[in-house]
Amino acid sequence: MILTVTPNPSLDRTYEVPSLERGEVVRATGERVDPGGKGVNVSRAVTAAGRRTVAVLPLGGAPGALVADLLDAQGIEVAPVPIAGPTRSNIALAEADGVLTKINAPGPQLSAEEQELLLETVRAQSPYASWIACCGSLPRGLAPAWYADLVARAHAAGARIALDTSGPALLQALRERPDVVKPNAEELAEAVGRPLSTVGDAVKAAEELRGMGARAVLASLGADGQLLVDEAGAWFGSARVDAVRSNVGAGDSSLAGFLIAGGSGPEALGLAVAHGAAAVRLPGSVMPTPADLDPATVTVTADVPTDRVLKEPAS
Repeated sequence: MILTVTPNPSLDRTYEVPSLERGEVVRATGERVDPGGKGVNVSRAVTAAGRRTVAVLPLGGAPGALVADLLDAQGIEVAPVPIAGPTRSNIALAEADGVLTKINAPGPQLSAEEQELLLETVRAQSPYASWIACCGSLPRGLAPAWYADLVARAHAAGARIALDTSGPALLQALRERPDVVKPNAEELAEAVGRPLSTVGDAVKAAEELRGMGARAVLASLGADGQLLVDEAGAWFGSARVDAVRSNVGAGDSSLAGFLIAGGSGPEALGLAVAHGAAAVRLPGSVMPTPADLDPATVTVTADVPTDRVLKEPAS
């Protein structure tokens, strides 16, 4: 079982539009409503792959009730933490050329009692998990050290931790040695305090994160592919994608694939790349099923192309 923790979940509305014209009426050609949040997306991807998952998340108000109903309809077990404030609602606008505009609400503020109940719920579910994926931003009320506390408690219980967050929350959690961290290129650049222009820059930055405590780094480099750096070395994975429909949740789908495959080594990287590539071909934040994967388009190599200039340099 893969346990996911989403401290700041959301109700996500995605609209497909021909293009955005500021100040004009834009008529959507498609609409979806999905349970959102990075950990929620990981659980959705794990379920789509036919594996068991439990999603721990604070839920409040009508949006929170709808998130729970949507997850239940998808066959996802939920370990809810009741909170006083309403769960946030987010909007994504997906243009026909693949450009995505997201409007993310800040979310509710959790009280000290709600924060502790969230940690206690994770503790209660931990003995049954092969991995715990802690994902996303922290809601108001949670200090940056909250993830570090969670990683420490999970390790004390013998669980393995995958962490997907950024900024001070990531840097503080590194001291507790999470088993894998999954930054994108921008988050990786922010963590080391310098821009990344090449794949080699990303490798060096990942090695620095390992020096700060991460046992492994799974870095998403957008259209360029993904990078895995751990104690055994570095691997680079990429896949051919002919058309991008939506990249919402693609990184979360990648993390799910990585953990489903065991969470280490080039084979896990290959499944991560396959899941990410499949996700961007689907609308909104739809998670891929095994039938959507195309392993033949995936390449994983230990011959990392360090001189390759990133298509989307990170600053």
